[in-house]
Amino acid sequence: MTRISSSNEIKNRLSNIFDELLRHNGYGQMQVDMRLLRRGQKEIILRCGKEYRFVIEFSG
Repeated sequence: MTRISSSNEIKNRLSNIFDELLRHNGYGQMQVDMRLLRRGQKEIILRCGKEYRFVIEFSG
C-alpha cells in the first residue's frame, strides 16, 4: 500500500536536499518530476543521488 504524503512533507525534503547541495564541496544536481496517477493523485519524484518518491492527493 502506498503512503499518501503531504505537500509540506515534500517541500521540507526538497529544502533539505537543496541545503545538502549547497554544503557539498563540488558539483550537485537536483531533479523534480511529477506525474498524474489514477484517483486524483500525483507522484512526485525528487532525485539527487538518491531518489525520494511521494504520492499526494491532487484536485486540479
